[in-house]
This record gives sequence, C-alpha cells and structure tokens, in this order.
Amino acid sequence: MAFILALDAGTTSVRALVFDGNGAIVAHAQKEFRQLYPQPGWVEHDPNEIWSAQIGVAHEALARAGIAAREVAAIGITNQRETTVVWDRASGEPLCNAIVWQDRRTAGYCDELKAQGREPLITARTGLVLDAYFSGTKLRWMLENVPGAREKAQRGRLAFGTIDTWLAWKLSGGAHITDPSNASRTLLYDIHACAWDEELLELMRVPHRMLPEVRPSGGVVAETARELFPARIPIAGIAGDQQAALFGQRCIVPGMVKNTYGTGCFMLMHTGERAVPSRNRLLTTAACQSGPRPEYALEGSVFVAGAVVQWLRDGLGIIKSSEEVERLAATVSDNGGVYLVPAFTGVGSPHWDPYARGMIHGLTRGATAGHIARAALEAIAYQTADVLRAMEADANVRLTELRVDGGAARNDLLMQFQADVLGVSVVRPKVTETTALGAAYLAGLAVGHWKDSGEIASQWQVDRKFEPAMERDRAQALMAGWHKAVERAKGWAEQ
Repeated sequence: MAFILALDAGTTSVRALVFDGNGAIVAHAQKEFRQLYPQPGWVEHDPNEIWSAQIGVAHEALARAGIAAREVAAIGITNQRETTVVWDRASGEPLCNAIVWQDRRTAGYCDELKAQGREPLITARTGLVLDAYFSGTKLRWMLENVPGAREKAQRGRLAFGTIDTWLAWKLSGGAHITDPSNASRTLLYDIHACAWDEELLELMRVPHRMLPEVRPSGGVVAETARELFPARIPIAGIAGDQQAALFGQRCIVPGMVKNTYGTGCFMLMHTGERAVPSRNRLLTTAACQSGPRPEYALEGSVFVAGAVVQWLRDGLGIIKSSEEVERLAATVSDNGGVYLVPAFTGVGSPHWDPYARGMIHGLTRGATAGHIARAALEAIAYQTADVLRAMEADANVRLTELRVDGGAARNDLLMQFQADVLGVSVVRPKVTETTALGAAYLAGLAVGHWKDSGEIASQWQVDRKFEPAMERDRAQALMAGWHKAVERAKGWAEQ
C-alpha cells in the first residue's frame, strides 16, 4: 500500500501529514516556529528555521505512520502565500529574513504607486489590488534595502520564491519552481497570459532571472535529494494553502465556495476557466491547475482570524491554550455590546485599509473576559460575512452553503454563530485538514495514486451541518454594530 506525504507550511507552524488511499490521515506531526516583529507593522520569519522544522516533521510523521520512504508515492507541498524569500543560488543561504504576508512595511510604496495611477494596470494584469500584502513590493524592498542585494540580483546570484519555492529548492537540492496559485499572488504574474509580466517586473525593478519557473499545480516537478530520505520521492503537487483547500474541499465546480479558518480567514469561490473581475475589491486569482488549462477563483482575504485567539493567549493571557476560547466565550450569552476589531496589521477584503488598527469597542464596567473572548470569535464571523456579501455581489449569486475547514472550524460556537450571521448553512467535513488534503490529492493524481477526480470526490464526507437559528433582525443589528466598529478602526495609523 502506498501513501502520500503532504507538507503544510503555515504562518505560525509547519505540519506533515501522511494520507492513505482513502484520503484518511494516517499520521501527523506539527511544530511551531518563531514570529519576528522587528518594528511595529513588520512581520518576519527565518527561512532556515522553517526548513529545519518542515523536514523534521516530515521524518516524524513517517515514523509515526510506521512507513518507509519507499512507501511514499509522492509529496505535495502547500504553503502560506505571499511570504517572500530571497536566497543565494550558490550557497542556498537566505539573503535576510523572509517578509511575511502580514507585513505592512511597503504600504507607503503602494500609496506612491496608487498616486501615480498604477493600480488599474496592476489589477487588470494580476487580478489583485495594490496592497503591501503581496510579494512584489516586499521583494522590491529587499532589493532596495539589503546591502548588495540589487547588484547580486542583476548578476543572477539571487533566487526569489514564496515558501513553496523555498521548500521545493531545499527538498530537491536546487529545483527553482512554483505553481500558478502562488505566482498569482506576487503582483508580478499576468493571470490571463499565464506568464511573468515584463512591464510589472520593470515597475517593481525586479530582474526576471530571479523568478522561478511556473509549473502546473499537479505534476511531477522534481525528486527529493538523496541525502534527505532513504529513497527518492517525487515532488508532484504544489499549491498555495487557500487554493489547495479549495481543491481539497472538492469545490471544483463554478459557484462553489469554501472558507478556511487559519491564522487568517480566506474565502474562495471557484469560477472555472473564467477570471471574474471584482467590483467589490475582492481578488481574482489562479486556482489549482490540475490539467492543461488554467482555472480561476474569486477570493476574499481576512488578515486576522485564528491569530486573534493566539493574541488572547499570548498577548492578554486570558486563556492558556487556544482550545479554551470556546469555553470562555460560552460563559456569556452574548457579546454584551463588545466588539473587537482585530486589525493588527490593517484590514483586508473588502475594506483594504493598511492603516486600520485593532480596537475594542463597547466596553463597560460589566464587561468580562468572556465578553472579550466572545467578541474575538464573533469578529472572525463578521469579517467572513463581509467577504461573502461582496462575493455574492461580484458573482451575482446567492449562496446557500458554505464549506468550512481549518483549525477554528472545529469550534462549534464559532460555526453556529457564522451560520447565524450569514443566514446560510455552514458545512464542516469529516477531514478539516483540507489544505494538506488538497496538496495530497494534487500529488496523488499526478502519480496515479488516485485514478481521477471522481474517485477523490467520493471521499468527501460531512461531519456536521450548522443551520441558521438567529432571527434575521438580530443578525443584521449585530452586523451593523460591527460595521460601526470597523469604520472607527480605519485610518488609525495614518501619519
């Protein structure tokens, strides 16, 4: 019996999961890594630490599964997107710390480009809004601010990649590759021409020779280096985490929607072979390309979701573990008028304000830790509702079902509240690790581990369906309070 190894490089931890032929998890290993905050609004990771943790959990997962490397049919990689890594091609050493997708240091440069009237061109080519969230401005910052970087880049000594590219390089011993789902998050990739865009590269002053080759999300692209495992394993799937989750949730038919509750919250609607332009400041992005033709999705991005629970744990200290938040929130029957806007690094879709900052509104002497915990969970649901309404308007559809996954999708209180404020069914599958599952499916299909999409579609099963139970007037009043709070948080950090 053969297995698939999925490597899931998230924002706060890396994981490795072993899947069997039924799409079931055989073994799992996880390790957190450091979050570095050198200045307010800056977020960095150590690429070597990510790699060391990732290869470590890969070996740990295989050991827990009790299988040898020769029994692994393929490896699939999925990753936090937009996080930017640059390294020396000869030594393989990073130029500096990776700049994380949450980082806002290039917001001012984005403002300059907007003032120059550049955003319409960028959006038309890439499907993205002009924001510090994406990789292109981060890469430009490195070239402008790390001593000697630009000269090395022009001589072809430096390689750029998102985390998938970095891991593929390290796993294979030098393959410089990515896939459309990650390339489409850089501000440098034309999603219509399916190629790096020379005009955008010139705008960002990025040498083309730094960029990886873009290959389909599903397909053998390399093998693991000999020194890593006793047998060489094909690397056969690469996808950004949210597109991988869309694939893993089997949302491969236009109009199907999933939402992943991780560090951030990311909602994607599959739009087939048509790139649907957004009128509501959502993103038009590449979906996983599992065949010869490109596929697309609409996406709404919430920067802080599960991260607000980590803040309750690590920043405020009102819980000792993330799992405690549901019990604490359940100690009160409602939010008591308290709203928490977790705009720690600005707000994403559909507001896109990098200068918004986190605030707690509506505090009274009667407010408790339970109210704050509940407000934190409700904030995740409110942000999701804002994205869904924008998505419905763009696609001109009214959704009746939202498929959910990610760590916070296991929180029953949050999922019920999500159904209540949306007024639609929220469906949680039995396997909520759909990001890793999507990467596994891409890799497994590429090597014949599964014969076709029909076989893996039959493996998707419902764990629980949450139906709306709140009166619509009450839900609308709560959303109105949320929008009032968000408006007061906007523009807080503007000079």
